[in-house]
Amino acid sequence: MRITAVETIHLRRGVTLHAGPIQWLWVRIHTDSGLVGLGETYPHPEAEKAVVLRSLAPVLLGRDPSQIDRLWADMFQAVSFSGWAGAEMRAISAVDIALWDLAGKVANMPVYQLLGGASRASIRTYNTCYDHIDFLTEPARLAGELAKSGIHAMKIWPFDPIAKETGGQYITADQLRRGIEPLRLIREEFGDSMEVAMEFHGYWNLPCAIRIAQALEPYAPMWLEEMLPQDNLAAYRELACATRLPLCLSERLMTRFGFRELLENRAARIVMPDICWCGGISEAKKIAVMAETHYLPVAPHNCGGPVLHAASLHLAANVTNLYIVESVRRHYLDEYRGIVTQTLPPADGEFALPPGPGLGVDLCPEVFAREDVQVEWGRLPACGGLSGRLPS
Repeated sequence: MRITAVETIHLRRGVTLHAGPIQWLWVRIHTDSGLVGLGETYPHPEAEKAVVLRSLAPVLLGRDPSQIDRLWADMFQAVSFSGWAGAEMRAISAVDIALWDLAGKVANMPVYQLLGGASRASIRTYNTCYDHIDFLTEPARLAGELAKSGIHAMKIWPFDPIAKETGGQYITADQLRRGIEPLRLIREEFGDSMEVAMEFHGYWNLPCAIRIAQALEPYAPMWLEEMLPQDNLAAYRELACATRLPLCLSERLMTRFGFRELLENRAARIVMPDICWCGGISEAKKIAVMAETHYLPVAPHNCGGPVLHAASLHLAANVTNLYIVESVRRHYLDEYRGIVTQTLPPADGEFALPPGPGLGVDLCPEVFAREDVQVEWGRLPACGGLSGRLPS
């Protein structure tokens, strides 16, 4: 079996998240067997698809897609001179996910079986609250609605608006109280029956982060996520020493090499790779194994598109050191509909083991006829040039 074409599918309609409109890029790896693997990355498709088509397709075309580790290393080498973070690594991640999907289809098995089999009967989830109910104004109502659906863990970011007011360089006593208020109200209504993770999106400096963390300690959040930017892990170690609350890090670290220092300095208590950013399923599995050697659990970041959602469930089904997996109910109940063949919603707060073969999810045929979808490809020379529009 050989790779005959690399296809990119760019959905230009944005999904609004905390950072603004997010767009998804899907990558399909075509083979001479007729089987096709599907991958995904985000949030900057124009940059990511340029890397896929110009830098990675020449590495992949004509190769055996079953040699996933060798192809990963060769793609990594192809972009390493220009830097292997950012769009380069997000592009590799999408291709790697597609190669695993393809491998599962060849074997007629779900990806989690290829990774080593299931480590649990179902997968616990928490809800990231991009929701029709505003956690800033109605946190208890939102928590109650989640609890009724069987979800007993959620993530909110009430300090983000305050960081935008101050640049993350200072926080007043009144602002501190305002940031704590949603968590306080949830605790008042539900006690400890609803776990609440606090997200900070890297907006704060170290003194502010320490002050916020210590003020949150009486309310026992599930974790504190990305209080600082991810570039100075020594500062994270200082923060970890200043609070008894667990730190969760970091969706924005890429590759096992990026996570190495974090694991060695013991700043994190929960490790959070994003499969679409860290290097794909291959690298996320290695990061999870590295975390396990430090007796640390993983909680995959899953706030992208429907293929990331499926890939995250396969990883979560397999790894033995899973803490919990993220999901966004607005995504699987709304945004993914009409895009993929299965949206994979949870039942009573837990996900079933994901189906196969491969990821068990494919793009709906009607996606290719949409006005807001752009398809480009790279093919072997005998089949044409390196870019163009595939027929629907």
